[in-house]
Amino acid sequence: MTSLDRYPDVPVTVVMPTYNEAPNLPRMAELVLGLPIDGLHLKIVDDSSPDGTGRIAEELAEKYNSDGRRRMSVLHRTEKDGLGRAYVAGMSAALAEGAEYVVQMDADGSHPVEAVPRMLGTAVTSGVGLVVGSRYVEGGSLDEEWGRHRVLLSRFANRYARTVLGTKIRDITAGFNLWSAATLRDIDLSTLDSAGYSFQVELKFKAVRAGHSAVEIPIRFEERTEGVSKMNLSTQIESALMPVRLRLRNRRG
Repeated sequence: MTSLDRYPDVPVTVVMPTYNEAPNLPRMAELVLGLPIDGLHLKIVDDSSPDGTGRIAEELAEKYNSDGRRRMSVLHRTEKDGLGRAYVAGMSAALAEGAEYVVQMDADGSHPVEAVPRMLGTAVTSGVGLVVGSRYVEGGSLDEEWGRHRVLLSRFANRYARTVLGTKIRDITAGFNLWSAATLRDIDLSTLDSAGYSFQVELKFKAVRAGHSAVEIPIRFEERTEGVSKMNLSTQIESALMPVRLRLRNRRG
């Protein structure tokens, strides 16, 4: 693969939604902003976390911007209305600020930060509109702390969504993705309906429907070390219904 050193100035924004991630955020900011990508920017999208995550994010931004470079910014939202809405807000802001590539990344440490340069290199050299950090291609894996039930549920969710939507993306529910700005503009983020985790499926489906290619690279998905998962019953129901809704709308179209 072509060395990332050939693209030192490409504007890349990592969009990281947060809600009660105070213990994780300082370490994640250090890891992301320590990557060897000169044009990298970290944008935190905080949903008024009661544990002070937003305040910590502002303090970190002041620290990392102290040399005059704007390396980190914080978008504060007053309403907690789902992961999908937070991503739309952050990704839209990143595009407006001139990002050529946008990375989706969780704040809990489950996504391997060191994979971002590889994802960027893949996107730049291949010209694809989407690079998926995949758990379910050869070389991908899940943390051993995931119980058998969670593994089976995750694999079933991916197989179910792929079957209903007729897509070849093996990890269509993945939350660790790198997008080209052109692909996101083609999709038109304002048209997305998903509020929760099904946002990941809807965004990929619409990208493929719009004619954009996707490449999956293997990653190891780690268990979070601090805090609790934001997945609840309502988001699980939305995730189960979204593939069917997308398929029905596509048929009507």
